[in-house]
Amino acid sequence: MAKLLVVEDSATDRDHLRNMLVKAGHVVITAASGREGMEIAREQRPDLIFMDIVMDDIDGYHATRSLREDPELGGVPVVIVSSKNQKADKVWAQLQGAKGYVVKPCSAEDVLRHVERLLGGQAAP
Repeated sequence: MAKLLVVEDSATDRDHLRNMLVKAGHVVITAASGREGMEIAREQRPDLIFMDIVMDDIDGYHATRSLREDPELGGVPVVIVSSKNQKADKVWAQLQGAKGYVVKPCSAEDVLRHVERLLGGQAAP
């Protein structure tokens, strides 16, 4: 069982992602903004972070880059979850430190594949 953080400003998308991860047996923490996500990541030390891109205060690219540069959180993988589906968005996310990219609307299969790939043995059965 992994501790996962979902950073998403849309309550509907946040709940959808949280529900599919909880159903798969994971502990899920949520944040409604990039700033809140970075604060919760520092407090809770998740195993993996799912990050939206377009948010009001700090966008997901900035938050991902900040987390990657943090000495204590730099090893926590971030997977971008966004409706942006252009190659440039995916490349930019990777350059900011993202370890994966899922396009909304996302399926449980898409999301859980990243959990398994990035966490392996920590992933729930």
